[in-house]
Amino acid sequence: MQWINAAGHLERDFRFADFTEAFAFMTRVASLAERVDHHPDMSIRWNIVSVSLTTHDAGDSVTDRDCALAVAIDALVDS
Repeated sequence: MQWINAAGHLERDFRFADFTEAFAFMTRVASLAERVDHHPDMSIRWNIVSVSLTTHDAGDSVTDRDCALAVAIDALVDS
């Protein structure tokens, strides 16, 4: 699945083998978000992590920062 641009947000669900893998992924995303000072909304449902990216100070729209973070998050899964 790829990122979807939905109403001013980039959204994507990531599926993992179990809760532990999903939670570890959320932790890696949190660390990345801190480094780039751009923080996604995330939720977890057992083995699925939902990520939503938007830039609030740009009127809740998708910006280059969101696109760059989406690429970086994808790299966490591919690594």
